[in-house]
Amino acid sequence: MTFYLLMTLIVFCMVMSIRAIFIEEKSDKKLSMENLIWIANIYATILIGFAMIYLLFELNHYAVILDDGQRVTEDFFQQLETSFYFSAMTMFSVGYGDVSPVGIGRIIAAIEAFIGYSLPAAFLIRAVIDFEPYDRKDV
Repeated sequence: MTFYLLMTLIVFCMVMSIRAIFIEEKSDKKLSMENLIWIANIYATILIGFAMIYLLFELNHYAVILDDGQRVTEDFFQQLETSFYFSAMTMFSVGYGDVSPVGIGRIIAAIEAFIGYSLPAAFLIRAVIDFEPYDRKDV
């Protein structure tokens, strides 16, 4: 029961973080330090969220990631470190190949990679395009 509750809470936090991209805020400067910090916080939330998902599965004895072809069966902190490392490598690149997903971890990693690759485009669209509605009578 705790597993599902924590998983729901993690997914909810990540969805609310991504949702912030689509909420329009009135700002004079679209490319600003505030927006840079904002996108960094979204990346951090997503990275930590997926790392916690990998860790939850591993702690519940579901193999989702392999480190050099072996399950991460060491202490909690080693599992935490491997989960964060794998999450960061999946979000920011295609990975090094030393840690790889298996089973349901492949689907989770694919979703994370898609989000990681989509965030810069969403941020750029948000920062560059002015979404203010115009009056059709003026055209």
